[in-house]
Amino acid sequence: MVAHDRESCRELLGALSDYIDGELEARLCQEIEQHLAECQDCQILVDTLRKTIRLYQRERPEALPQAVEERLRQALASVHASATSRPE
Repeated sequence: MVAHDRESCRELLGALSDYIDGELEARLCQEIEQHLAECQDCQILVDTLRKTIRLYQRERPEALPQAVEERLRQALASVHASATSRPE
């Protein structure tokens, strides 16, 4: 493993979602893959994220009980109303 600065890790984090989703251009993917070849910490991060996504995709979301869903919608509406009524 080659030593590198943490700034390159931060740059990877900024593009990680698009990289995982396959939405980056080839040049950027190549740069990320080069970084991953040299950085064990980022390798672990990417592997863990991929595993988390696979686990999430396998699970079927459970429906919320009607009362919980209604309380959640009311809370979100209240937060939205507060945020949009504030003077700038």
